[in-house]
Parts: sequence; structure tokens; C-alpha cells
Amino acid sequence: MKIAIGVDHAAFEYKEYIARAIEALGHEVLDLGTTDGQQSVDYPRYALAVAHAVRKNEADLGIFLCGTGIGGSIAANKVPGIRAALCHEAFTARMSREHNNANVLCIGARVVGRELALEIVRTWLTTPWSGDPRHQRRLTMIADIEAGSCPSY
Repeated sequence: MKIAIGVDHAAFEYKEYIARAIEALGHEVLDLGTTDGQQSVDYPRYALAVAHAVRKNEADLGIFLCGTGIGGSIAANKVPGIRAALCHEAFTARMSREHNNANVLCIGARVVGRELALEIVRTWLTTPWSGDPRHQRRLTMIADIEAGSCPSY
């Protein structure tokens, strides 16, 4: 798989570490920046780059890291078709793939250490979407909301 990765300045030190681990798992990495951990950057720019790469099928999945992961997940989820999940441990990473078919993973570098971040990434990348009809029904409901055709469920 091709995995898009983006970070802001707060998570810059995590990027190469995680990118190398992704490659060691046999995946290709699409590095969308930032390229400097010293200069403050605006996280929405990089979160959107990851989300758009996934939406345009330039990458199969995306990973974005910033200080808390909150802003990046909010920004990424504004892109139609993106299901960005903010995960701070392996259980929610697994559930975000298995139940929600999340296609962008967001992590807070100021919230979790590098080793835990790596465990979250590995869990997320190796967990398949279950395809369970009840989960698909819920994803269809989310897609309806996104399309503006939201009935009162």
C-alpha cells in the first residue's frame, strides 16, 4: 500500500521514525511534509494534503501527526470521503479500521510517545475493515450526512 504521511512542526521528529517503520512493513511512503521542525507551520495545510492524497487515490491511506492530533483530525474530516480517526492507543486504532473503515489516522505527538505512536500505526495498518453489515450501515449514514441528505435517523 501507499501511505501518505504529513506532520506539523510539533510532530516533525516522529515523521522519519514512523516513515521508516511503515517502509519496513512493506509499504510505500508519500511524504507530504513538513520538512522543518524548527519553523512553526499551520497544521491544516498538512492535514488537508494527506486527506486530499487519500481522496484522489494518490495514497491508499493517510497518517497525520501534530501536537494533539485534534486540529488535524478536524481539518481532515472536512474533506468529503475522509474518515479521520484520532487515536491515542492501539485499541481505538484497531476499532477505527475494523468498525469505521478509517482512511486517515491522526496522532498527537505531544500526547503519546514515539514507541506508542509506532504501535498505533502498526495496529492501524494491519487491521482490516470488517465489512460487517451493521458497520457498513453506519458508514452509509455518515456518508448521507456528508452529502447533505441527512434524514432524521
